[in-house]
Amino acid sequence: MKIEVFALCDAATDNHGKLNILGTFDQIYSAKVPVVHPACAIAMRLRFDKMEEGVHKVNLQLVNPDGIPVFQPMEGEVHPRMGADVGSVAVNLILNFQHVKFDEYADYQINLAIDDVALAALPLRVRQMPSPRPA
Repeated sequence: MKIEVFALCDAATDNHGKLNILGTFDQIYSAKVPVVHPACAIAMRLRFDKMEEGVHKVNLQLVNPDGIPVFQPMEGEVHPRMGADVGSVAVNLILNFQHVKFDEYADYQINLAIDDVALAALPLRVRQMPSPRPA
């Protein structure tokens, strides 16, 4: 299994196997905390080889700097299937989040595990909005 895309973004769609991603980011700025981010998505494109056909468990978790989950882990399954003449297949996954609350300015992390194996992590930094410079 290969991770072709793993991105935090403003929005994502899957249109007949085409993964469309809008506005990738890794920082949120706020004048104060706690801050509630209104909406975002995690977009993933996973490629499975023929020998990996079958059910695979996917686990996604957003944690604070101490490794404590910000909310319950998101768990699901993918079922890559392919014909006899196909050597690999890509599976697009989009997980939408709304009203995610961050209690402190800190470096958070989004962890991805497939079949209970940690495979990738994305940073998400929540920062205080910079003060305007004097004119």
